[in-house]
Amino acid sequence: MNRRDFLGTSTGGGLMLHSIQAVAGQTPYQPAPGADLKLKVLATNWGFPGNTDAFCAAARKENYDGIEVWWPTEKKDQQELFAALDKHELEVGFLCGGYQKDAKEHLETFRKAINAATQSAKKPLYINCHSGRDYFNYEQNKLFIDHTTEASQKSGIRILHETHRGRMLFAAHIAHNFIEKNPALRLTLDISHWCNVHESLLEDQTEAVQAALAKVDHIHSRIGHQEGPQVNDPRAPEWESVVKAHLAWWDKVVEYKVKSGETLTILTEFGPPNYLPTLPYTQQPLADQWGINVYMKDLLRKRYLKG
Repeated sequence: MNRRDFLGTSTGGGLMLHSIQAVAGQTPYQPAPGADLKLKVLATNWGFPGNTDAFCAAARKENYDGIEVWWPTEKKDQQELFAALDKHELEVGFLCGGYQKDAKEHLETFRKAINAATQSAKKPLYINCHSGRDYFNYEQNKLFIDHTTEASQKSGIRILHETHRGRMLFAAHIAHNFIEKNPALRLTLDISHWCNVHESLLEDQTEAVQAALAKVDHIHSRIGHQEGPQVNDPRAPEWESVVKAHLAWWDKVVEYKVKSGETLTILTEFGPPNYLPTLPYTQQPLADQWGINVYMKDLLRKRYLKG
């Protein structure tokens, strides 16, 4: 079997269903009696080759509840996005952030994006923030939390800070400090980054991880490992222990959401090359990014939703 045929088979219905059932059977989730999770699963346009309408059509075809995209700053891009969301009956979560090296300039860009996104004609499920930088000091990064706390209270929109390398919450122990000092802080959990940063499955970061899980409203369901932020294919048996670790963390978040009655949103966020490993010289990806994300959607729904 050549590589193209193998990739086609590996994302096909029979093998995918078998893989989902195998993972579900090995690491069963057992909700409390009467537990009922409200769950929305979203698709990422990261790595998608088509335009906004084509992406939304693909997400609807795969039965996603919505999409997560960077807040579009241009009016024409906003109109294109809103039209596609309405046409394909999808909800949306926005990403906001800054990029400047200077902390004051970075914060100003961030504030403008947050303010615009909270006043959007299409109310988002949440706003996910790429907040600050890992080299800004605590006081500089705290200003990002202060602004989003106020903006969330005014708008009624959940505004969350992502556990992301290079950003404010790049490591478990650093995030723990922010959590302890900022009670209003709410998180997007992308714990794959922490596995990479700490070069572990966080066995020695239990207190920080547990504190973070209690603050999570949104999950980026990429699976990282000790040497990288993304396994090449979560369906491969060599990643079983890593997959189980992530499922255990997500299970805890689900428990919190079931108790609170709040909706949990999850983005299937396996990324394209160079997050997705490639063959040398040819740069051909080792797996199908879209197929992996669809697999994760189906796995999460099977695991957490009744029926």
